[in-house]
Amino acid sequence: MNKVTFPNACQLMRWHFHPVGFEASMDAPGSMVARLFDRASGETMIAIAGIPCATVMNAMDVEHIIEAIELELETFVPHQPSYDRQA
Repeated sequence: MNKVTFPNACQLMRWHFHPVGFEASMDAPGSMVARLFDRASGETMIAIAGIPCATVMNAMDVEHIIEAIELELETFVPHQPSYDRQA
């Protein structure tokens, strides 16, 4: 299985989340901070700290990071009120 360095893993994640902006940096030797943002305004949609990672990862590690970010993103999607019921 091919290994990717942290910068290359970040590029894979940028491609995955496009057209939403993505940036990440390591905040400790074994974790990272990821931010999804609106490319037009630069406004942060979500920032997540403490995501487990390494300086060299395999494809499954990158997939787990993507899944963790997507799960956090789903958690913060604003609740849409139901307009189906009439008063």
